[in-house]
Amino acid sequence: MSQANPKETKMVKVSEETHGKLKAMAKYQETMDNVIARLATQAKGLEDVVAGKSSITFIDGHEGRLLYRGYDIADLTAHSNYEETTYLLWNGHLPTVNDLKSFSEELGAKREIPRELVSILTTLPQNCDTMDALRVGVAALGVFDDPMYSQQERAMSIAAKMGTIVAAIHRHKHGQAVVAPREDLSFATNFLYMVSGKVPSEEDARLMDVLLILHADHEFNASTFTARIIASTLSDIYSAVTGAVGALKGPLHGGANEKVVEMTAEIGSPANVDAYIRGKLASKVKINGFGHRVYKTMDPRAKILSDMAAHFVRTQKEKESLEIIKGTEAILLKEKNLHPNVDLFSGLALNHVGVPAYLFTPVFAVGRAPGWLAHVLEQYADNRIIRPISDYVGPQLTAYAPIETRSPKRSRT
Repeated sequence: MSQANPKETKMVKVSEETHGKLKAMAKYQETMDNVIARLATQAKGLEDVVAGKSSITFIDGHEGRLLYRGYDIADLTAHSNYEETTYLLWNGHLPTVNDLKSFSEELGAKREIPRELVSILTTLPQNCDTMDALRVGVAALGVFDDPMYSQQERAMSIAAKMGTIVAAIHRHKHGQAVVAPREDLSFATNFLYMVSGKVPSEEDARLMDVLLILHADHEFNASTFTARIIASTLSDIYSAVTGAVGALKGPLHGGANEKVVEMTAEIGSPANVDAYIRGKLASKVKINGFGHRVYKTMDPRAKILSDMAAHFVRTQKEKESLEIIKGTEAILLKEKNLHPNVDLFSGLALNHVGVPAYLFTPVFAVGRAPGWLAHVLEQYADNRIIRPISDYVGPQLTAYAPIETRSPKRSRT
């Protein structure tokens, strides 16, 4: 019998529905054969592998579009706020005036954290990692919250209290008294108030709202997928969010904006940009704030902050930092065709509203909490435990040898 040619193409019939699904999974100008080959191959890091269905967030990496429940991120940052965006993510539609009023009031009423939790946070070492402290805070919240809360009430409590926990961690780090939340302030305004002890300007509160909206959700990113995996075991919502915080702590997920601020300070002056960046490129050093696993063009969140930057920068230092960032952006686009992601500009914006660099990732978590919770609630609503299989590449069946007959072998670690 002759063997089949490995390059032989075979015609496979699929239903119209399946064909439509495959077509929807295609990348820009990708052939159907390539789509099928890609889906049949387990990419490292699960790149482009469809891991589940969700109606929360849509990303078009080629066009640079980000939609929450069908609403463009550009429209939301222009017109919405943290409370309304959170309502949208959890309910699938924008609220009425009365809906938003009730929702905002409930969030505001749940901001205060138990005194026992304040005691735990202020007992932690002042120099401990802020994400470690946040992980402790979220986990402890599950112990102190009302055990009779519904899932929605638990989600409300976590979203409302995350900002209070982060602000308390910040105040404790500086030996300052923890500032109690105010129910009469919006979420963004209240967060900046708890951090500094002063009510921020309307402009700063608006910029904080934009930052929170931009980070609210981003499909099946590492921390969100972690939360969904935990929720799929029917573990509690606090465990799911604690796991998400742990995933976000990893430098390959959160923290790039802090690195951008460090790089900007190291460059020092716009005049040094060209030599510094070209030197890094020659040494093949990664430049933070550029490139993205999903976006093949400019991150739409970066574009929004880039457009806003010209309006919120005030001091000479901020103007120079923006010039450094813009200069770096021009070089990376020309030399490497790399587009900026949200981290390139978010550090500058966070510094402007009074958030120090070491608090960037915890604030990222505050913004992302509504998305984490939306995905956890969606997972609970139509659950099947997430249990993928691996592509085994280890040895096949091996005979067991008595210990006295074994020869030394080099360790793999």
